[in-house]
Amino acid sequence: MSITPDPARPAPAAAIAESVRSTTEAATPLPKHPLPMFDRELSWLEFNRRVLGEAQSPDVPLLERVKFLSICSNNQDEFFMIRVGEIRDLIAANVSANGQKRVEKLDLLRRRCHEILQAMYGCLAELRPALKKEGIRIERVADLGKKERAAVEEYFRRSLEPILTPLAIDPGHPFPFIANLALNLAIMLDSERGDTHVVVLKIPETLPRLFAVEAARYVLLEDIIASHAERFFPGLRLRRTTAFRVIRNSDLSIKEDDVQDLLKTMESELRRRERREVVWLEIEEGTDEGLARQLVEWTKSSRDDLFIAPGPLKLGDLMQLVSEVDAPKLKDRPFNGRIPAQLASSDDMFAIIRRGDVLLHRPYDSFIPVVEFVQSAAEDRDVVAIKQTLYRTDPGSPIVDALTNAAARGKQVTAVVELQARFDEKKNINWARHLEEAGVQVVYGLIGIKTHCKVCLVIRREGDGLRRYLHLSTGNYNAVTARLYTDVDLFTADPDFAADAAQLMNLLTGFSVAGVQEVIESKAVRWKRFVVAPMDYMRWTIEMIDRETEHAKSGKPASIVAKLNALAEPTVIDALYRASNAGVKIELLIRGICCLVPGVAGMSENIRVTSVIDRFLEHSRIFRFENGGESQVYISSGDWMPRNFLRRIEVAFPVRDAALAKRIERQILAISLADNVKSWRLDSDGNYHRRTPKDEPPVRSQDSFIEIARAEAVRIDPYEEIIRRPGTIRRKAKRKKKH
Repeated sequence: MSITPDPARPAPAAAIAESVRSTTEAATPLPKHPLPMFDRELSWLEFNRRVLGEAQSPDVPLLERVKFLSICSNNQDEFFMIRVGEIRDLIAANVSANGQKRVEKLDLLRRRCHEILQAMYGCLAELRPALKKEGIRIERVADLGKKERAAVEEYFRRSLEPILTPLAIDPGHPFPFIANLALNLAIMLDSERGDTHVVVLKIPETLPRLFAVEAARYVLLEDIIASHAERFFPGLRLRRTTAFRVIRNSDLSIKEDDVQDLLKTMESELRRRERREVVWLEIEEGTDEGLARQLVEWTKSSRDDLFIAPGPLKLGDLMQLVSEVDAPKLKDRPFNGRIPAQLASSDDMFAIIRRGDVLLHRPYDSFIPVVEFVQSAAEDRDVVAIKQTLYRTDPGSPIVDALTNAAARGKQVTAVVELQARFDEKKNINWARHLEEAGVQVVYGLIGIKTHCKVCLVIRREGDGLRRYLHLSTGNYNAVTARLYTDVDLFTADPDFAADAAQLMNLLTGFSVAGVQEVIESKAVRWKRFVVAPMDYMRWTIEMIDRETEHAKSGKPASIVAKLNALAEPTVIDALYRASNAGVKIELLIRGICCLVPGVAGMSENIRVTSVIDRFLEHSRIFRFENGGESQVYISSGDWMPRNFLRRIEVAFPVRDAALAKRIERQILAISLADNVKSWRLDSDGNYHRRTPKDEPPVRSQDSFIEIARAEAVRIDPYEEIIRRPGTIRRKAKRKKKH
């Protein structure tokens, strides 16, 4: 989301960014010269190529390859909506003297996107025969037998025909609005007089894209509609049907100074986003050239933004095959996270946390303890208050249910709901209203600054006073993504952590954006253990890197390991280059965007960049600093990106328990760095190369973590049942599972 400032003065969020940069510059010199860096958008496209690489790999189970192809397609859609949309906004606004460069960059991105899309369809062409060999087929209605055709006819008559609405295009019927990402059919018809008519039919989004005529045999919804389209137009002859869709600019733009009510403003902007300009047009191969030209004209797009797809559009819908086809041999082995031994006890959650900090490495450790922490807080009679941030959560969320339960029991419950979470805005607006109706005190966060940190603070009456318990995480309070993303959680009753969390929640609920700016400029807030963006995170990151540089210059042990989703902040990249020149060994585990150029003599020869792409999405942010032989480990909610440093509330925090820090260093980071099966290395030209085991045993880090978890797991109920029943961990965790 971009924030549009008042040209007369900086908007509050822009002023905060300016304050952060000036404060950082005062503490650490910022680069005064252009840095060697890879382009952010091109780096992102390289990430999506690596995702596609899993779909193309014959070593990946067949339906998992389909899954990765689907993910790659959805990623590409988001790239058009956000990154291409933002560049087009800048070109349209004629911002700065770089207009021509942006036009050239847009042309380059179009070419790269065409290459990736062609590679995706090439991958689909390889997958379809392999799927057919396994009895999984996507067929044309015209090729079905009599029995199957009858089933399709019945499905069309009962489920499709009543809800379809043909929309004619003529002087009395202008071209209809085409929804973002929605699939449509353009139908060309001839009259007996020789006139040609064009009609648009929207493919229903409420129905599955693939209709199963029998087990593992499917036909596409648009093919069913196309094969029956003529019956809508008696007296006309069907000439051709063509599937098409548009992708619209979906980068929200809010004028901060005009915002009086963030929730109403967000609702208004969401409605406006639905009708923004088309940035990409996809048409099914084989369409009439004249119709293609008309679709470009009608959608007010450009021929440069047109892609003729050599296969079915919207490949993200192929995920339906993965979820519906029952073929275990074609998928990864199922896995449910373990319950750590610390939690496999008859004691309540709070007694366990009082004994010592608890670390989860998800999804290898289950998300259930996180749910139980909030559920226990809701039901414990001694808990008086719960304060929690919510960035993204799942439908039917057990976390939200627990918060509403707590409010119903008379507890003081505060939820900071981030309305600006991209593509979850509508969902979060609904959650906010649901929580408010249940009696929860809902705060919408700060305009222009997203609350991205993951914090749950529980205040409990114990003895003559109050004790605070805390959950911190790199991942969202989302039970669905908790099984798909790798994240790290910490439960603690450390008073310093709790004091920082209380101060942070007060900042989020009691300060305006202008107030936050004053806090930054006055340096009035002091944190005991936390490092918080936008106040301190960038300055602290550079100071920690520079400390390793000084250790290296002094001959002391110096190294850095950083596991991130993305690295693009120039000041941090410059600090890493300085550290490399001083001899600091730097290992960067970066899943996605990396603008740093590694392996260049005299600049970055001591920096190595690795990206792991596997069945789970690498999402955790972990930092390990050698510190002259007294290593320190930190966990963070934020990447090393300008947005995380300047326009988000993020929290980084140390792992103080020696055993937990050792687990992160020697297990999580060490095994991730050793991966030579699912990892890729970035070279100085910006290309990624898949690592393969040579004179070393193969190491697939995620498989290693699964085996570690299985070896230590306790017996529990199936995940979906246990997650909504508080107290189940201790009732069911009777003994360790042996393999």
